[in-house]
Amino acid sequence: MKKAQLIPLLVALLACVACKPTVPSQYIQPGDMEDILYDYHIGQAMAQHEDGKYEERNYKKLLYLAAVLEKHGVTRAEFDSSLVYYYTRADRFESIYKHVADRLSDKALDLGASQSDVNRYAVLTATGDTANVWADRKQMVLVPYPPRNRFDFDLTCDTTYKKGDSFQLNFIVSYLYQSGSKDAAVNLTVSYDNDSIVTQTNHLTVDGVSQVRINEVKGQRPKRIRGFFYLGKGYGADKETSALRLMFINSIQLVRFHKQGVVDEPEETVSVKADTLKVDSLKADTIKVDSLKRDTTALPVNNKTNPKRRRV
Repeated sequence: MKKAQLIPLLVALLACVACKPTVPSQYIQPGDMEDILYDYHIGQAMAQHEDGKYEERNYKKLLYLAAVLEKHGVTRAEFDSSLVYYYTRADRFESIYKHVADRLSDKALDLGASQSDVNRYAVLTATGDTANVWADRKQMVLVPYPPRNRFDFDLTCDTTYKKGDSFQLNFIVSYLYQSGSKDAAVNLTVSYDNDSIVTQTNHLTVDGVSQVRINEVKGQRPKRIRGFFYLGKGYGADKETSALRLMFINSIQLVRFHKQGVVDEPEETVSVKADTLKVDSLKADTIKVDSLKRDTTALPVNNKTNPKRRRV
């Protein structure tokens, strides 16, 4: 490549690098925010599982948050302003939370949890009697304002789905709320060949692993799977406030279970051409009419079914 051609290309690459969005220096940078949120969620989980009343656990959550911020040398004002900055850029927050979720899973394994506890169906493929058929985003961040307050999914069932199939939607929820009540929901709806519909909606109020289950519809093959994740503004007087409210969903799976012993038989179609059966081929199975002659005198006489004929 000539030098004259190379210079414009380098200029274009430098322009792309220069245009790459960066976080202003007054806010916590992504790597540091990831570390803070990682410690934050560990502290919140510890407070959630301690004994005491609801008010006591909430107070301990605030104490753990203060300890995390002190550990990282960040003030509460800096943390809150940075959260607001990332809050309005949910795509960046999603990338940060993806790393946080991976680190929390690794931490759980280090503490003695089994792989099945962390993510039971992590190794499943899209085929087999038990299969993960989810083909959409594995994680997402929702905020209680459109358009990022809802995520819809829609799946058309192919020939690998069978009569007797059941489904389970698995995922992990993490909340980051400054105040207010949680108003989140998940829906799973399955349509079948006979146009019947089964739907299940669960409300989500706590962190952790969640599931939605749809059992089999006997004798019916699923043809469409739909659903959504939703985060509302909350209940009561606090729903109009501008407090930061965020829900992170990760490790999403849609597990399909084939019912054991069920085999879908294809419908049989018989097609016979008119000239494929020749008369000669039927000779072996043909009985001559003469061989059907019987001695009618040997038959019993029944006046109702065999009336006598009058002589003329």
